Amino acid sequence: MTDEALFEFLHMEIVSHVYKEQQASKGEMDNKDRAACVSVLEGMGFRVGQGLIERLTRDSPSFKDELDIMKFICKDYWTKVFRRQVDNLRTNHQVKPTCREIMGGRVPLIRQIIKAKSSR
Repeated sequence: MTDEALFEFLHMEIVSHVYKEQQASKGEMDNKDRAACVSVLEGMGFRVGQGLIERLTRDSPSFKDELDIMKFICKDYWTKVFRRQVDNLRTNHQVKPTCREIMGGRVPLIRQIIKAKSSR
C-alpha cells in the first residue's frame, strides 16, 4: 500500500513538473502546449515500460505468437508491476484485446486513466 502511494505522488510530481516547465517557457498554455506536455509524458511512460519489458524478458525465450505475448503480460508483467493478477481477460479472435479488456479497473491509477480517456 505504501509503495502505491509513493508511486502516485511521484507520478503527480512528474506531471506537475512537465506542465510547469512548459508554462514557464511559454507563459499562457494553449491546446498545442498541453498536447506537447501529453506527448512528453507518453514518451516517458513508453521508455519506462520498454525498459521494464526488456528487463523482465531478458532471460526468457522469445515468444512464438500473440497468445504467448498476452500470457506473459497477464501472468508475469502484470503481477510484477501491479502486485496482483489480471482481473479478467476476454478474448475475441477477431479483435485484439485492449488494456481496458485486460485490466478490469482494480488498479487505482489505471482506473483514473480509464476515466480520463472515456471523458474525452
